[in-house]
Amino acid sequence: MKLKLLELTDDSARILFEGEGNTYVDALAAELINDPQVDVAQRKQAFRFTDPELIVTTTGGRPPLLAITDAAKRLSGYAGELLQQMESLETA
Repeated sequence: MKLKLLELTDDSARILFEGEGNTYVDALAAELINDPQVDVAQRKQAFRFTDPELIVTTTGGRPPLLAITDAAKRLSGYAGELLQQMESLETA
């Protein structure tokens, strides 16, 4: 996955996910909304054949890149839990 930082301020970020589909960016945006200091987390895509952008704005002084990093770590943790459960099903 290749990321391109398009815009960054103290309370907002715009990141392009080159070569990525909507699925991961949608999941990341949904997870970001669970953060009480995230005001907006939205996927933007001009056309189906273009790369998606993630737009994030935060409140309370939370750096937007930190919010995105934390949300990605939570998604990774969920995936790890799912893998463990699937592996236990295979051995049962």
